[in-house]
Amino acid sequence: MSTVIPEISLVSLQNQSASDLKILKEALNTHGFFTIIDHDIDDSLLDESYACAKEFFDLPENIKNQYARPEIGGARGYTPFGKETALGENVADLKEFWHLGPEVNSNFDPRIHANINVDELSNFNTHFNTLFTSLNNLGVKVLESIALVLELPKNFFEEKVIRGNSTLRLLHYPPIESNENVLRARAHADINLITLLVGAEEGGLEVQNKDNEWIPIKPNSKSIVCNIGDMMQLITEGNLKSTPHRVVEYSANDSKSRYSMPFFLHPSPEVVLKSVYNENDKGVLAHDFLEERIKAIKLY
Repeated sequence: MSTVIPEISLVSLQNQSASDLKILKEALNTHGFFTIIDHDIDDSLLDESYACAKEFFDLPENIKNQYARPEIGGARGYTPFGKETALGENVADLKEFWHLGPEVNSNFDPRIHANINVDELSNFNTHFNTLFTSLNNLGVKVLESIALVLELPKNFFEEKVIRGNSTLRLLHYPPIESNENVLRARAHADINLITLLVGAEEGGLEVQNKDNEWIPIKPNSKSIVCNIGDMMQLITEGNLKSTPHRVVEYSANDSKSRYSMPFFLHPSPEVVLKSVYNENDKGVLAHDFLEERIKAIKLY
């Protein structure tokens, strides 16, 4: 891992270690990225998750396409290769993905879509529901530390996200067949509050620093990289940075499939995204913010 992206122990953060909270604050105020170590997600769950994701993406195209839901902007189910386009770009990213969210019930906002079952893979939904819950719990813990950095009550975010519209994305970047386009995912920022990225097995993730240089993040399938999203940048008036990042192919002549699993932690749709510093800020509904961005990246 590049020394530019600090590693921070979840255990130390939960113990409110002054030194680690200082490191976290510096990371959030500069590039918005850090790596979580000593997290409590079991290695075997991560290994099995990669195997299960590969099994889905190996299904025939006609089977996968049965699970596409363009009418809801791909909020759940399968989004085919070459569909999503980074904000402001005209060339689609070189990826396909699957979205799942919480197991909704009457306590959730009705605008949060139900998950889609994969009939061909008996353990698919059960497995990823477990991973979703684990990442959601981790996300709440990370938000507690971010609240302390912002000098807010530790549980400031909890009620906003505990029944949130969070999404686990299973990503597959197929091998690149030519050198003409080595950008598997063009530069973009994430929409949500924070993202937890279960490290990819292949390299390629790069973060843009303040000098507009691209800093590579070395792959580690057991690490959890956390970054700030646009919603968090909005409510902190830019004090916490939602940093552009991209995925590149370093060896187009020997390209391999790349898999990763980002978890996008969202508030519930009815939450008003407003400044944590200005109580008079009218803000914007989380639902409206998300819908506008989904249209902008051409998922509708």
